[in-house]
Parts: sequence; C-alpha cells; structure tokens
Amino acid sequence: MKNYLKNIVLLLTMFCIMSFEKKEQLPNIVLILADDMGYESLGCNGSTEYQTPNLDKLATGGIRFEHCYSQPLCTPSRVKLMTGQYNFRNYEDFGYLNPREKTFANVLHEAGYSTCIAGKWQLNGLNRNNPGNQNLNRPYHFGFDEYCLWQLHHRKNDGERYANALITQNGKDLPRDKNSYGPQIFADYICDFIGRNSGKPFLVYYPMALVHDPFVPTPDSPEWPDISQRYENDTAFFAGMVSYTDKIIGQIVAKLRETGVWDNTIIIFTGDNGNGRAVFSSTVSGVVQGGKGLTINTGNHVPLIVSWPAKMKGERVSQALVSFADFFPTFCEVAGINPEFHANDGKSLVPVILGEKEKVQDEIFIHYTPRWGNSDHNRWVMNQEYKLYRDGRFYNTASDPAEKNQLTRFSEEERMLKERFQNILNEKEKIVPFHMNDTSFISIH
Repeated sequence: MKNYLKNIVLLLTMFCIMSFEKKEQLPNIVLILADDMGYESLGCNGSTEYQTPNLDKLATGGIRFEHCYSQPLCTPSRVKLMTGQYNFRNYEDFGYLNPREKTFANVLHEAGYSTCIAGKWQLNGLNRNNPGNQNLNRPYHFGFDEYCLWQLHHRKNDGERYANALITQNGKDLPRDKNSYGPQIFADYICDFIGRNSGKPFLVYYPMALVHDPFVPTPDSPEWPDISQRYENDTAFFAGMVSYTDKIIGQIVAKLRETGVWDNTIIIFTGDNGNGRAVFSSTVSGVVQGGKGLTINTGNHVPLIVSWPAKMKGERVSQALVSFADFFPTFCEVAGINPEFHANDGKSLVPVILGEKEKVQDEIFIHYTPRWGNSDHNRWVMNQEYKLYRDGRFYNTASDPAEKNQLTRFSEEERMLKERFQNILNEKEKIVPFHMNDTSFISIH
C-alpha cells in the first residue's frame, strides 16, 4: 500500500511539473496593427519609396505573407480581427464593439496570459453615441489587464493622436504635453509592460495610430521643432510616418531581445486596411494608389509578417490566403486552446506558420458594410487571382487589380471556380441575407 501511495504521489508530482513546464512554454504574442497601411508600404513588399529596414529584417527571419486581406475600413477590420467573426455577425456600427462579444484577449486572459493593449481604441461607440461610450472599463471587459489608449472616451476633436496627444491610461487621462508624440508613448508603455511581464506568457495588442491621416511630421522630421507645423497635413510626410512605424518595430524587437523572450514570442505585423486614397506609392511594379474604403484589393490587401524564432529558421514567403477572421483561432491554438470552443469563422494559421501545410483554405469570404461615409458595401468570395461579387461581377484581380474589365468569357477552370464561389455566397446568404445587415445591423444572436 505504501509503494502504491508513493507511486501515486510521484505520478501527481510529475503531472504537476509537466503542467507547469507546459504553461511556462506557452509563447508570448505581440500583435501590431498599423492604421491605414496597405501591402505596398513595405520595402520587403516591393516599395521603392519607403524605408522599412526593421520590418524587412523581421520578414527575413519569419514568414512574409503575400495574400492577407483585412476589411477595407478600420472598425470593420478591428471587430473581425478581435472576435474572429464575419462582420455580418457582430459589426453593428462604426467605432463600436458590442460588450456582449468575446475577443482573443478574453480567451488568452482566461488561459493565464497577462494582457495589454496600447494605441488606438475607437470601439466605445463615440461616433454615434452608442451605449456605454464613456465607460473607462471597456478594455478590461474585453480581456485586457491594462491599457494606454487614444479615443477611448474622448472624441477626436478633443485631442489628436500625434503631437500633444490626448491619451487615457488605465482609467486616467495622461497630462497633455505639447512635445509629446502619441505613437512613442504607446511604444514606451508596451516596452514597459514587456519588461514587467517577461517571466510569464503575455499578449500585447498594439493597434497603432500610425500611419492614419492627418499626415504630419514625426519627431524625426526636420519640421518637428516648429510647433506650428506639427499638424500641417500633407502627404509629403507619409514616408516619414512609415519610417517612424518601422522605428517603433525596432524598439519593440529590441525589448523582446533584451528581456530574453524573443525566441518564444510570436510577433505579428499587419495593417487594418489599405493606404488612404490620397497616398500614391512607388513600387517595383509601378505607382499604387491607396484604396482605403473601396472593395478593390488596394482597399484591403495588407502586409503580414509573422516571426516566431523558436519555431522558424530562415525566410519564407507564403502564398497562403489569410483573412482577418484567422487570427482568433490561431491565437487559441498556440495557447493550447481548442479554437472550436469559441465561435469563430477563421482557420488557424499554425500549420502554415510551422511549415506543416502551405495553406489552410482555398478562398475567403468577405462581408463589408462600413456604415461610414460613402464607402462601398458588398459581399464577395476571392482567392489569390479571382474575385466574385454577390451581384455576379467576376474579375481576375491578378491581371486586372483595378477591376475595370469583368470576365464574360471563361475557361472551364474559371467556370468551375466561379460556380464554387457562387455556392459559398449562396450559403452565406442563407445564414444572413445581405440586405439584413447592409446599411443597418440586425442581430442574429
């Protein structure tokens, strides 16, 4: 009996040690979401105009995805990214995320992660005076232990995001400083958080303020010392804003290395939608005009770089299709959580990240109803080369990126592809008809 009890105790001890080791081995996650930065903005993606050495270096040690597609506008993208669900399920209004939703931060927090968000919030519902828009606890409710945010409960007119930024940190507004620079405040806060939490698994979500308009000088611009020029909106400053974005990436990478957690940290960089339409970018393929808000690919074709040094060796370029619904199940899987336990519309990218598969899906579905300004609204199914809209327009976006020429004659392969795309649209129409969640939202919960 004594030996039996000793064996039981030994087994339980080993189980506890194994469980502890497994928990200690959970990877940290750093998700960086640039604001209004299209695919063409990075040097590693073919830019001949913008300098992004830190992001380019990140790509050489990880995976550079060539086909990541967000929503064409900021809030639709953020709601989809944070919840892993199509917009027709929970995108109710511009600048708003309903408190009933569950985010990846909620799930990771429950799994034992320390969680932080810094940057642009814009989810309390300020724009349309949605319920609870003055609630300073909303980031906590969505799973974040701490926050440092712009546009939490103050409207943009109360204070901007760059020079003399108006920022709320853990329930209190920071003192205004005419020489402060919002993006640097966010970056410093994140680095401090990493330093304080390097001994346990952590999540950092950094929805950046950069590079959204107004296009203004950064502290590295020669115009910065002249206070009168700090909010002089001109696309000439866009390149400098891209450079400052890259500088911040370098700062965060350096902090991860300094604290010894670099190898076991998944760092992800992407953008919430395409560049603003006033931005024209020189690339190896020619000049690209930003398409923010539009349903053409320049509206939602965004950069995506994933680095996980412990699991990756050397540069890879992936042709895998990625939707913004895919991040939620990806984070679940890396944290040892079954993604099916939480309702989502995405596919985990872990098999691609680990090199086990080249792709996890053949096409993606997008429902886009911005409810803001005069932006387009539509539904479509797409892959790396073709796109089919709900009204029947069918394009080869690889050869016709501006979607000027509908395909009216098809090869047999194109005919079969169009038919498959249409079947997917028909399936989604049965779930929620487009007209039900077009200009206004009808809950399907």
